Amino acid sequence: MFFGREPELEQLDNFFKKPIAAIAACCGRRRIGKSTLIEHAAKGYPFYEFYGLPPREGITNQDQLDNFSRLLSKHFSIPFVQFSDWQEAFDMLAGLTKQGNYVVFLDEISWMGGKDKDFPGKLKGVWDTQFKKNPAFKLILCGSVSSWIQENILRSKGFVGRVSLTIDLEELPLHQANRFWSEAPYISSYEKFKILCVTGGIPRYLEEINPKIDAEKNIKQLAFTAGGLLVTEFDKIFSDLFGKNAEEYQSIIRLLVHQPLSAEEIAKLLNIELSGHLSNKLTVLKECGFLVRDYVWQEKKCLQKLSKYRLRDNYLRFYLKYIESKKELIEKKLYQDIDLENLPNWSNIMGLQFENLVLNNLNQIVKILGISPESLYSASPYFQNPTKSNLGCQVDLLIQTKYTLYLIEIKFCKMIGIEIIDEVIQKIERLKIPKTVSLRPVLIYQGELSKQILKENFFSNLIAFDDLLT
Repeated sequence: MFFGREPELEQLDNFFKKPIAAIAACCGRRRIGKSTLIEHAAKGYPFYEFYGLPPREGITNQDQLDNFSRLLSKHFSIPFVQFSDWQEAFDMLAGLTKQGNYVVFLDEISWMGGKDKDFPGKLKGVWDTQFKKNPAFKLILCGSVSSWIQENILRSKGFVGRVSLTIDLEELPLHQANRFWSEAPYISSYEKFKILCVTGGIPRYLEEINPKIDAEKNIKQLAFTAGGLLVTEFDKIFSDLFGKNAEEYQSIIRLLVHQPLSAEEIAKLLNIELSGHLSNKLTVLKECGFLVRDYVWQEKKCLQKLSKYRLRDNYLRFYLKYIESKKELIEKKLYQDIDLENLPNWSNIMGLQFENLVLNNLNQIVKILGISPESLYSASPYFQNPTKSNLGCQVDLLIQTKYTLYLIEIKFCKMIGIEIIDEVIQKIERLKIPKTVSLRPVLIYQGELSKQILKENFFSNLIAFDDLLT
């Protein structure tokens, strides 16, 4: 099942049509659909896929080389050759592809080359001396450990100027995720909301949805039934990406379940020094698609010192909040008949999940508000630390343009009452707004609005979750 990805497909099509040999890199979270995108885009082209073996106890560089050789044998109908190193392997691939059209796809390249520190250099050497001499040769590098690709390919001096296209694949936009219900046109937006709050726009998770049964049953089967995909997924993600260092990365994720935190706050809670070691881990989690770093903006300037890391991945939060602590009961098949809405702090957690869905779909929000991209200064959550002269303030989303400030409240509640207007007014009064800038309050919501809200006509825009699905 493949939906959307039109911009990426167009980029790849242009890449394949280049009259010279070229390299592309595709990064993104596990299960985001990187391999599927490449395979779909390459239909109609001579396509040769090589993949790295996933990490396991005792796996060696020779195992990876042997797997590469077996795939080479399969693709080109040649005998198996036991390579002694990657130089030999790439030399043979280059010899087999020196003439004619070829799209070569190295998938999970960090697994493939992770046991050989000279792997990137050997690939670069063979590219420079052999691969690039065939103008119809295209090489695509892909992996879930985005930090490995960043460090060894995209930021490597050896590959400077050699990568023609980089795709950072993100979650499907909500209007594309909505297409998973295309054969069930009468499903309510609230039912879709509950599922998307758990899965986000991750295609692999959405493929498991059965529109013929309700949201609760779908979530129970995925997240609260022994063997369910979302029951086992968390450990697989971290063990595959981080191996024996998995717990160090998990400890950071756990701190961010309830609220965004600055690097200083994270270091303090972990009882460690704020150092390059922590900064590197935060960067890795960000490049893997699990975290996002939100900066405070003021007028036209980005205040680099004021920033917080936010857990942007809905599945990770849901797992840590509701699945992990009950895993033993789930495996004993004692938890599959739960009432979801009776789970602890359900409304609060769904509120955070809804906020993530909105923030991961900023493009659509900007379009709905009719904001031209060239007028944008910033678009991110905003926080203001309390001082002697100013009260603290936190805004779900603040969009700044040249002459307008959009203060956006994101709210999930079965019934949204008039008190939300007072909450927004309080935030407005705590902000320092330049006299030349207009402020427009906006409400993005899931739930039913009270008639008083509509009567007050306070918000310049009311955006229902349903609007984001279409």
